[in-house]
Parts: sequence; structure tokens; C-alpha cells
Amino acid sequence: MIPMSDPYETRANAPEWSVTELSFALRRTVEDAYGHVRVRGEISGYRGPHSSGHAYFSLKDEGAKLDAIIWKGTFARLRLRPEEGLEVVATGKLTTYPGKSGYQIVIESLEFAGAGAIMAMLDERKRRLAAEGLFDPARKSLLPYLPNVIGVVTSPTGAVIRDILHRLSDRFPRQVLVWPVRVQGETSAAEVAQAIRGFNALPENGPIPRPDVLIVARGGGSLEDLLGFSDEAVVRAAAESMIPLVSAVGHETDVTLIDFASDVRAPTPTAAAEMVVPVRADLLAAVDGLGDRLAIAPLRLLERRRGDFRALARHLPSADTLLATPRQRLDAASDRLPRALRANAVAHRMQYEAARARLSPAALRVRLERLAERAQGLGTRLTGGLTALVQRRGDRLAVFSDRLRTAQATNLRAQQAQIALRRERLATLDARLGRAMAGDLKARGQRLGAVDQLMRALSYKGVLARGFALVRDAEGQAVHAAATVASGARLELEFADGRVGVVAGGAPAAKPGRGGTPKPSQGTLFDS
Repeated sequence: MIPMSDPYETRANAPEWSVTELSFALRRTVEDAYGHVRVRGEISGYRGPHSSGHAYFSLKDEGAKLDAIIWKGTFARLRLRPEEGLEVVATGKLTTYPGKSGYQIVIESLEFAGAGAIMAMLDERKRRLAAEGLFDPARKSLLPYLPNVIGVVTSPTGAVIRDILHRLSDRFPRQVLVWPVRVQGETSAAEVAQAIRGFNALPENGPIPRPDVLIVARGGGSLEDLLGFSDEAVVRAAAESMIPLVSAVGHETDVTLIDFASDVRAPTPTAAAEMVVPVRADLLAAVDGLGDRLAIAPLRLLERRRGDFRALARHLPSADTLLATPRQRLDAASDRLPRALRANAVAHRMQYEAARARLSPAALRVRLERLAERAQGLGTRLTGGLTALVQRRGDRLAVFSDRLRTAQATNLRAQQAQIALRRERLATLDARLGRAMAGDLKARGQRLGAVDQLMRALSYKGVLARGFALVRDAEGQAVHAAATVASGARLELEFADGRVGVVAGGAPAAKPGRGGTPKPSQGTLFDS
């Protein structure tokens, strides 16, 4: 029969771990077994960097989820920043987090998981920015017809700037300001956004002329090469630009998000140069044609007006035809004029005789008498009316006088009552003031007595009254130690009843020995 082993002995032989020791042992095992790994997955739970600067999120696929962390220093150097839902390939170190018994990856770099991931990211960013209204056609500005200054944001060493300058020189030479930027790489997006905002920040009449139109240009490239021009910072800078902006990124088939935020999209950088300036030769030809037309137009107008004048002149009647009817009317009026004058004189004479009959002395005397009677009646009526009016006004004045005397008496009684009330209140306040002042004076006297007692207790003169003396040197300063007094020095002793001048005569007395009597001092104080 096989003997059974004791469970207690088995437990006693197993090593005992603390939780921390076991957690760090597992951590070393995971880090040694895997080291650096590349993991493909979709970013989940990303809400931006933490207040500490670190970023925390997860990588997931159809069957699992892996916690991920990006330290603050690494996050600032990333070429690709994490975004929610973005499929990426993460490179980093696999480790554990003992605080919650989990494992995680510390990411050192991120890259897209293929062109499909890039397109999905761009589509999501495009929808989000479009929802904010950054691509609204109402925000776009018209390009100036002939700008004086053209700002170009591109690489100063590439073929793009040479193509733009060559095309501008062929069409219409203009002043060009180039803001050099990197058009590819980690810092490309930040430099392009800063260049757009920098051109907009230039003052109108500053030492550096402010461009009238901007061109953001780059040659063709892969989807990853052009990714910087789809960065959110670049798109927002283009949408905020107050200067009209033309995007000329890549070839005609290349599409970036700055194309939707810019005012005009050009298929190529050369086409952008053609959009911003007209052809100078065509303008000169058009101006010459307009000048020729301007010179010929007045002559043609004058000739047309002359023809119109001749045609109208042929339709006008002659002077004899126009004056025939007025002449006949004048002859007829001259024939009727003598008879009319005589009739008019007779009518005026008859009016004169009628007026002279009405203005005889007797008629005037009767009229004056009638008017005098009428005036006398009006005077009588006026005297009676004035008497009645005066009577009514006197009655009203008497009523007003009675009411005024009553109101004055009422007001006087109210004022007297108010004065009495104020006197009582003033007497009460005066009594309170007297009591308050007496109490305050008593309290201040008690405080003054206490301060005087404290001053007497702290004054050195109280010490002098108990038999002590204060020693001062020749300058009047207090002497605190005998070692500071030199032989022959002039001193002053202050007692309670006065001061005495002395001279130091020797060294200070020695201390008494053990069990013996004190030795006499060799120093002597003499009166001065």
C-alpha cells in the first residue's frame, strides 16, 4: 500500500511569494519573452492626451483588446498621432501593470495599417471638419484679378517653386514672397499651418508686403507623402485665412483635405500660377483694342448725330409757315383794340359815378352815427361784464385765502410736532453720548495706568533704586562685561540719585579658590 503524502508537507515545501514579488517576476518574464513587438489593431477609447501628457487607449480586433500607453516624450515625436477608430501598426515593448494585474504595450511608434486605413482616417476627418462648416462654399473668397504680391508656401529647393516662378514670368511678372517649409515629414503639417498664419499676420503697410493671394504648392507623391496637407491644423489654417488661398498639392488626381478648405483648388502648381494672374500680352492687346474703339467711337457718334440732325431739320416747317397764324391773330386783335378801349373807359366811368354817389357827406354822417351807437352799446356791455368778472375773481380769491390759511396752520402744527420729536431724540442721543464718553475715558485711564505700571516695571531705574549701578563708557554706551574695559578708561556710574565719573585702575578681581577666601582685587576705582 502506497503511503499518502501529507498536504501540509507539500505546502511547507512550496516557496512563498509576496504579491509584489510575483507581479515583478511575471513582468520580467513577459518583457524577456517578447521584448519589442509589432501589433496591428484598431485604436479604441482614445480621448486625447492625459493632463500629464501621456496617452492611454486600447488596440483591439475581432477577438481581443490590448491596453496601450504612449509616454509624453514619445507622444511629441510621433509622426502619426492616434485617433479613435484608426487602424494602425504599433511598435513597442510588451510589459505588465501590477496595479491592476494586466498587461499592456508601451508604444514607441505608430504607422498606418495600409492605404485603406489612411483613406478611412481621411474620410472620417473630412466628415468631422465638414460638419464644423470649414468646407462651406459661403466661406470661400474670390481671387483678385491682378495681385501685386503673391505668397507661395512650398519647399524652396524643389521644382515646384521654379515652375511657378517661370509660369508667372511668362504670363505677368509679379512680386513673389516664398515661405520655405518642408512638404514631407514629421514637421511638414506644423510648418505649412504656421506659414499660412504667418502670411495672414503680416501688417497691411509693414516692411514686408502682405500678399494679395496665397499658393500652397507641392509636387506629386504617394498618399503617405501628401498626408501632411490633410492634417487638421493645416485645414483649419487654410479655412481661417483672410487672404484668398489656392491649393496646388500633387497632380490632378491627388486629393487632400486642404483642397476642400482652400478658396480655389488648382490641379497642378503650374495651373495655380495661371489662375492667380492673367496673360500680360492678352491684356495689352485688349487694352489696345479698347483704345482704338475709344478713339473711333466719338467720331462715329458725331457722324450719327449729324445725320439725325439733318433728318430732323428736313421735317421742321419754315419760319413763314410757323408765323402765319400768329400774324393773322395779331391783325385781328389790332382791329378790335380801339373799340375795346372805349368800352372799357365807359365801364370804369360808370363804376366811378356809383362810388361817388355812395360817398356823399350825408351817407357818411348816417354811417358814423350808426357806428357810434353800436360802440356805445358795446361799452355798456363791457362795463357790466368787467364788474361781474371782478366779483367772481374776488370770490375765488377769498376761497383760496381761507384754504391757504388752513393749510398753513396744519403745516405749522406738523412742523412743531416734528421739532418736538427731534428735540427728544437729540436729548436721548446727548445722554447716550455723555455715558459713552465717560465710559471711554475711564477705560482709557485704566489702560494708561496699566501701561505706566508696565513701563515702571521694565525701566532700569527701578533696578537702580534697589542698589544697583549702571556703568557707561566715555561715549555714554552701557558696559556689559568687565573684559571690555581697558585700564585707565574713563567710566561713568549712574546710581538712583545721580551719576559719578570714575577711572578704571586695574584688572578685575579673581574668583575665590575652593574652600579659601577670595583674594583682594588688584584693580581700584578712583573718583575723577
